[in-house]
Amino acid sequence: MSAFHTLRWIEHSLELLDQRWLPDRCEYLRCDSAMAVAKAIRALVVRGAPAIGCAAAYGVALEAQRLRDVSREQFDQGLAVALTALAESRPTAVNLQWALERMGTRLNALAGSDNTIRARSLLDAAQQIAADDVQINRALGVHGATLLPATACVMTHCNAGALATAGHGTALGVIRSAIEVGKHIEVIANETRPFLQGARLTAWELQQDGIPVTLIADSAAGYLMSTRHIDAVIVGADRVAANGDVANKIGTYMMAVLAKRHGIPLYVACPLSTIDIETPDGAAIPIEERSVDEVAGYRDLRWAPQGISMANPVFDVTPAELVSALITEKGIVRSPDRTNLQTFLAG
Repeated sequence: MSAFHTLRWIEHSLELLDQRWLPDRCEYLRCDSAMAVAKAIRALVVRGAPAIGCAAAYGVALEAQRLRDVSREQFDQGLAVALTALAESRPTAVNLQWALERMGTRLNALAGSDNTIRARSLLDAAQQIAADDVQINRALGVHGATLLPATACVMTHCNAGALATAGHGTALGVIRSAIEVGKHIEVIANETRPFLQGARLTAWELQQDGIPVTLIADSAAGYLMSTRHIDAVIVGADRVAANGDVANKIGTYMMAVLAKRHGIPLYVACPLSTIDIETPDGAAIPIEERSVDEVAGYRDLRWAPQGISMANPVFDVTPAELVSALITEKGIVRSPDRTNLQTFLAG
């Protein structure tokens, strides 16, 4: 396990490692309500599809705890508002909706119980979702590690590590699992503009665990693919459509095209909860747009001129034909088109 916790339950509250301040300082933000968790998700205090799902589940549990002493009607109304607020906090990551549906199912199953029992059960469900996420990532990592040679150079984009999950990670989980079985892995981390998740988070996370990492500008990826032996590109995902199209951090599509050009396999590490069979293809995946201030500068520093037009889509869609395989906790889906994915899920 990593030496830090992305999220932790302490003294009846949820503490989130505030990723806005990494790597400058490591501090936790305490949340005591669903609204506080929703605000933290929107502000990128916590990010990464699995971690968002876990945080949202805890948000429901927090609200149930907060409303234990009100009437049953007020409890139900408050939980309904909480579920809606959390669902609307970020649109692209399907794990968020998956976790909330699981919490909603638990809530409905306890409709006849008193508030204290329901609050306790919802906390148990949230804690189970977080514990399951770590186990899922470890299983996923074991499968993914088989795809890497004994000595490998892996490029990754954005952060799909322990910081993006409840622990171990998806894309970085594959790397951790490969190292655990004795493989020698070095990582090339793209900086991931505009919010610099690769530079601030992936590089920091790998450094904490002593895993060799080289940080590069996103625009250097193609040059390194053409001049240096890179064994694989491994990324995470926020949603995988029924036809195998993958939504991930903006710039992933560019990495996939470059990898295809240079004959490098692109692997997408994703738990089964990220696969959305209700979304037919990538065109149907909602793509979040965030404040253009993230493009204009970072924190208190602005480098873009005033008065110019800007746009900030924060995800893109990589067509399935550019994906060599999906790595899941159940196994590996090679060439994940609609038929192969449906066969895998039915197996």
